[in-house]
Formats: sequence, structure tokens, C-alpha cells
Amino acid sequence: MEKITEFTLSQSQQLNLLSKLSGWAKSFKYVAIYHSNHYPDQYGKYETLAAFGAYRIFQASKQSLESLKAYQQEQPSWLFGHFGFELKDQLEELETRHAKTFEFGDCAFFEPAYLVLQERGSDQLQLYANFDVDAKPLSDLKHEIQAEQAGKAKRQQIPRLTPRMSKKAYLDAVQRLKEEIQYGNVYELNYCQEFFAEKVEIEPHLLMAQLNEHSPMPFAAFYKLNDQYLMGASPERYLCKRGEKLISQPIKGTAKRGKNEAEDHAIKMALKADLKEQTENVMIVDLVRNDLSRTAAKSSVKVEELFGVYTFPQVHQLISTVISELKEGLHPVDVISNSFPMGSMTGAPKVSALQLIDKHEVSARELYSGSVGYFDPYGDFDFNVVIRSLLYHQSKQYLSLTVGGAITDLCVPENEYEECLLKAKAIFEQQKNH
Repeated sequence: MEKITEFTLSQSQQLNLLSKLSGWAKSFKYVAIYHSNHYPDQYGKYETLAAFGAYRIFQASKQSLESLKAYQQEQPSWLFGHFGFELKDQLEELETRHAKTFEFGDCAFFEPAYLVLQERGSDQLQLYANFDVDAKPLSDLKHEIQAEQAGKAKRQQIPRLTPRMSKKAYLDAVQRLKEEIQYGNVYELNYCQEFFAEKVEIEPHLLMAQLNEHSPMPFAAFYKLNDQYLMGASPERYLCKRGEKLISQPIKGTAKRGKNEAEDHAIKMALKADLKEQTENVMIVDLVRNDLSRTAAKSSVKVEELFGVYTFPQVHQLISTVISELKEGLHPVDVISNSFPMGSMTGAPKVSALQLIDKHEVSARELYSGSVGYFDPYGDFDFNVVIRSLLYHQSKQYLSLTVGGAITDLCVPENEYEECLLKAKAIFEQQKNH
């Protein structure tokens, strides 16, 4: 990649950057925009990282990760893309029984024609072009970013979303899963339900800007493959590599925000001390430790933080941080192969949980509870967990939102249903208000 230009962002330009970048995405079939919303993150390199246009494309339907590793070894470069949840079927002896609605595929990446980045703590925006492409579009983008916002931003009506399963069906399923736990078939399981709308036309870039304004998150993502879109407000990191260090930050444990500062503080303290939430979290921490140990240098797997309480616009979350050092001779993709799907979206033991997920859920997860992110040319990477996100199939005019939560022996089915609604609050509120 060749740096074409660099310029200073004013405060208003920084506020409007995601909106301008997602609007520019209309000109391209392949787009990935990752935005951190200025959340503190000692492992995050970029405030904004965006890729436009496909200079090279990687897609594989079989042995995806082995093929991806060979692809990277052949020509190291920036790669932006995703791992779909059903990639699990290639990694374990599993087979999803549900038909897929979207066409993202289990694993797809592209080397961008254009790259835009803003490093953390910097107000400089850097624009790059691949050596063999016309750099002029970046001049147009620079002009667009520097232009003053004209008038009030357009709003995108979020269509009414219908639950795929009734509340009763959800409660019955959770009760059956609790019985599976009592039989000893699984200790914890992430169970999800879908809300959807058909025959709807939306402007994905407007909806992304609106979602991020209402619910800014540290792993926000706007992702486009042809006419398939992800509009994501994820608070969770799946896996990050910095040098030889690997970092995973599973979320397990959710509580609503309080009405005032005192109530908020009390809720945070109660969340941190809640035995059920601690149990959920520590089970997944143990699973992540086990996953990372497969590719870790001896004695390098450590829990850097246990039960950290982090606050977001709609919820408080219990987040732990697990780290390791990559064993000598292994490729970065080997870490993905040995840890995907992420424990926070599966359960423990992982394979048993995945079998029960497929048995009891009523739709394929697809990109939801998979991951989007990037590899840089030097072997580092950063991937989120696709949660709190909308998926849109433009040609089918299909909009999808999936939400879920951890099922344990201590859980109350009614409370789990309410937690699903709480996690979707940022989207459901916009249905009502707009």
C-alpha cells in the first residue's frame, strides 16, 4: 500500500467520520469499517480502520482456515473479512441442520484497494491506495470528509422486527436446556433467538450511523460483501494478536443501566458479586484458557483480569481478559483454528454445547456470533464478536437481529428472555422512536 495523503481531523470531522465512510461505501462491493468510539483499550491500535474495494479476494468453502493460512503465507498483506459461525462444521464433526438466509460464506477476506486509518490517540487520518489502483477516489473521499455536514442527518426507520419463536417456545427451550445441564451433558450454553423483517428496504449506511450514534461501542463494524451488510455495535473482542501476545476478552454477565449515578454504581457492584454471573463468566474463562493453551508457549496462559465491570450505553457487562504467548513455529491462523467459535457464544464443553445449539435453536446464526476483523501484513490481527448487530440482505430485502444469553443451572428462563430484550434495547428503542 502507498500512502496518498494525511490530514488533521477537526472535532466535528471526527464525530462525522463513520457516517462519511459508510456513505462512501456505496461505491464499492467489498467494504469493512471498524470504529472504536474512543473507548480505552490498551490492545487496540486504531480508532478507525477502513477498507474499500477488493484488490484480491479470498473465499473457501472447504478447509477454509488451512487455505487462508496458505494464502497469507504466499503474499502477506492487509486482509479484511469474517469468520461465520457455521465455520464450526469445518473445525469439528458437526453439521448445521438449518438453511442459510445470507450468502456471506463461512470464511471470506479481501485485500483492499483503498485503506483509511486513524491511530489511537491521533487526530491524523491516513489514506492509502494499493499500488496498481487509481488513487484519485481518495481525493474525493478527503473532500467529502472535510466538507461541512449539510443540514440535519437523514434518519432511517427501523422496520418492526418479528420474533422467529414465541416467548413460550423460548421459555420451553431454555427449560429443556436446563434439563440437559442437570443430566450432565453440558455445563453452560449460549442460546439465541432471531428477530426479523421481510420485504423491507433500508439504507444500510444511514442505519449504521444511527445505530452508532445511539449505541457507540468499542468494536463497531460496518461490513459489506456485495449486497450483504452487517451493521454492528459489538462491545466484545474475540481475539487479538500483538507481536507474540494473544488476547481474548470474553463477555459473560449483563445488567441494566441505572436511572442515576448512585443506582448505576449499586447495579455494577451487584453484577460483580452475583454468583450466577460469576459462574457464567468463569466457565467461559476456563474454556478460553483451554483454547489458547493449544497454541501457547509453555506456562504463558494467564488471566490478566477476572470479572472486570465495564459500562456501555444500555448495559453493564462482566468482561475477563485471558492472554498467552504464541508457541514458536505456529501461524496466526492456527490460533483461530484452535479457538473458534469463541467460548462466550458457545458454552462448555464446547462441542457438546454446539451440538445442543444446533438441536434447540430454530435458525442458522450465519455471521451472527461469528467474527469480523483484520490481519495486518506483519502477522498481527484483531477480531470482534458479532453481537448486538443487524444483518441485511439487500436483494432479498431481509433484515435480521439475533440475540442470546448464557443458560446455566442457576438461570431463570423468564430472566433470560428479558436479558435478550435488554441486549437488543438499542435497536428496539429506535423502532419505537422513529
